[in-house]
Amino acid sequence: MSEKVKLAPSILSADFASLGAAVEEVTQYGADYIHVDVMDGHFVPPITIGHETVKAIRKHTSVPLDVHLMIESPERQVDNFAQAGANIITVHVEACTHLHRLVARIKELGVKAGVSLNPSTPLEAVTEILPFLDLVLVMTVNPGYGGQAFIGEMLDKIARLRSLMDERKIGAELEVDGGINADIAPRVVQAGGTVIVAGSAIFNAREPVAQTMKRMRNAIGGVS
Repeated sequence: MSEKVKLAPSILSADFASLGAAVEEVTQYGADYIHVDVMDGHFVPPITIGHETVKAIRKHTSVPLDVHLMIESPERQVDNFAQAGANIITVHVEACTHLHRLVARIKELGVKAGVSLNPSTPLEAVTEILPFLDLVLVMTVNPGYGGQAFIGEMLDKIARLRSLMDERKIGAELEVDGGINADIAPRVVQAGGTVIVAGSAIFNAREPVAQTMKRMRNAIGGVS
């Protein structure tokens, strides 16, 4: 893989009382994207943040905001998140009845469009929408809570999606999210991931962000 693999720290694991500072810190240490998990208490059990928080953190970084909508009826919210400063909006195939229409709407708003699959959702669910996407996200945990263990069987799913995308000359980024640390990240990259989301591996009480960012960057940078 010739292109640089991107690192997208997830602020789900950051201190919510200091999100602006957390975003500034990972920006300083080379984040390619800031991954923002939006949860509604319906599609997934927890409730996290809304578009006003995205608007607030937009002021703290020039790095693209990668907004992951884990919500029901995302078509009701994409305009708000685009106006708040999202650069990428990813919706779940499981939450969308009219996925093509919603992807088109996201692009009309001047934002890159992504689609995510839960671990149990087959790749066939996105094969028809792939040519229209800027990003496809494979979840390697069941979405909702940070700090979960990576589901190892998802490596095969990532590899199969990578093969399908290469075969069809799909230029979208292949993002992977869930339980990824510095030990797992190289395996994800070898399977074909091009954007690595990391939450608790970046934001934790054990070591400073400068150190965790360097470790993750080294982990994904040495894979050929």
